[in-house]
Amino acid sequence: MRVLAIVGWLLVPFGGQSLQAQTQDEEYRVYTEHPRLILTAQRLRLLKRERERETRRWRQFELLVKGSPNLPEPGFALALYYAVSGDNAAGKRAVEWALGAGNDLRQLALVYDWCQPLLGPPESKALVAKIRRLLQTPAGQQSVAMDGLGAVRDRTLATIATADDPQHPEEALLGEMVRHWWRGGFARSLAEGGRTPQLADLYPLLEILHAVRDNLKIDLRDAAPEYFAHLPKYLVIENYPAPYRAPENEFRIPMSFRGGMSPSGISSSGVQPDLNRAALARAAGLSMVAYDTNGLENQFLQGWLIQDRFSLMTSFGAPYEFLWANPYQPGLSYFQLPLVFHDEQSGALFVRSAWDEDADWFGLYGGQAELFHAGSATVVHLDASGSPAPKPTRLGETSIVFGRTPFQFSTEGGTVLVIGLKPGNPYLVETDDEEIREIATDRAGTLVLEYPPGRMAGVRIHAGAAVSGAVLP
Repeated sequence: MRVLAIVGWLLVPFGGQSLQAQTQDEEYRVYTEHPRLILTAQRLRLLKRERERETRRWRQFELLVKGSPNLPEPGFALALYYAVSGDNAAGKRAVEWALGAGNDLRQLALVYDWCQPLLGPPESKALVAKIRRLLQTPAGQQSVAMDGLGAVRDRTLATIATADDPQHPEEALLGEMVRHWWRGGFARSLAEGGRTPQLADLYPLLEILHAVRDNLKIDLRDAAPEYFAHLPKYLVIENYPAPYRAPENEFRIPMSFRGGMSPSGISSSGVQPDLNRAALARAAGLSMVAYDTNGLENQFLQGWLIQDRFSLMTSFGAPYEFLWANPYQPGLSYFQLPLVFHDEQSGALFVRSAWDEDADWFGLYGGQAELFHAGSATVVHLDASGSPAPKPTRLGETSIVFGRTPFQFSTEGGTVLVIGLKPGNPYLVETDDEEIREIATDRAGTLVLEYPPGRMAGVRIHAGAAVSGAVLP
C-alpha cells in the first residue's frame, strides 16, 4: 500500500522564475479589454462551438435560461448566455436585473463585464455607481486582509471589471490583495497547513486565480506550490464514495456534509445534502482543470469529472457546467491514484478501501473525522475516551486505530493509521520482535505506521517524554 505524501506526489514547478524575481516585475494595473472575467478569447471560442454543435450542456443551459423565470443566479446565467449567444433579449434581462433588484457584487461585476455592448453611457455609469456603493457598504469596506474567500473574490472581480479609469485606482486594492491578503496571509497558511478550506468553499478561490492570472499575468499558485500541486487530489478523494441520486443528475457529496448520510442521501436527522454546495465543489474541480489543462495532476481530476452522469443539470449548477466543463480534454483514470492520502503539514487524511462506489472511506480534515461504511457516513468523535485495546478498522490494506495512551492492538500488516492522539508530540511504538521507536504525530494527532503485508504482530503505544514527562523503562 502506498501512502501519498504531499511533499512528493506530482510536485512540479509552475514556472521557471523564482517567486522573488516574479514579484519584482509585477504590476497591478488592468489593461485588458472586456470581457476580462473568466471569458478569455479561448474559452469564449470553446463555448460558442458548444452552442453551434448544440451539445447537451448547451441545450440544458438554454432550456433553463428560456424556461425558468426565477433563475438562482440571474445575473450570472443571463450574462453568460448573452456573451455566448449574442441574444440581446437575454443580455437586457441581465442588465435590468443588475440595475434593479440585483445586489450580489460578484454577479453585478459579471453583468458589467460581459454585457458591455448593451450598456450605453447612462447604464454603464449607473451600474458602476451601484457597484462602488456596494464596495463602500460595511461588508464591502472590509479590508482584503479579512479572510473570507467569497468577500475577497467579490471585491476582486468588481475591481477588475470596473477598472476603466486611466488613473488606475484599481492598483492599490489589487496590490493589497496579492501582496498582503494572499502572500502575507492566506497562501502562507495554506502552505503551512494552518488553513484547510472545505471542498465546497474552494470555488471562489478558483475564480480569484483565473481573474488575477488573466488580467495581471500573476499565477497565485506560486505562493503555495505544494498545496496546489495536490489540490486536484483533494478534489477527488474528499468526496464520499457513494453518489447522491437527485432527479436531475447524480452528485458527488463532499465531506463537509455533517450529520451522516444514508444510502438515500438523507441523514438520520432527516437532513439532505446541500446540492448547491455539491455543485460548487464540482465547479471548483472543473475550473481547476481549466486553469492548467496540461498539469498531470489535473488529468487525474479530469478523469474523475468527465463522467456524464455527474454533469450538472439543475438550474443552479447548469451554468457552471456549461462555463467550465470541457469534454474534449483527455483525462487519466483516477483508479491509478493511491488509496491513502496524508498531508503531514495540515494533518489531512483520507483513506479508501477501493475506488468502487460501494467502498469504505475515512476522512480527517479540518478537525472533523468521518467514516463512510455500508453506504452511510458517520461522524467520528476524536475527543471521545479511547480504549486500552482498540479494534482496528480495516479499509482495504489500511487499518485505522483510535486509542488513548497507553494502548495496544494487533496488526495484520500494511499501513496503520493511529488517530486521536496529541498533535505534534512524540510517541513510543513497541512492535513484537522490533526495537522501540519514537515517532511524532502530525498536526492533527495522527501516527503513520508501515508494516510489510501480512505482518501479524502486537503493537503497544505509549506517550513519549514530551507528552508524559517520562520514558518507557
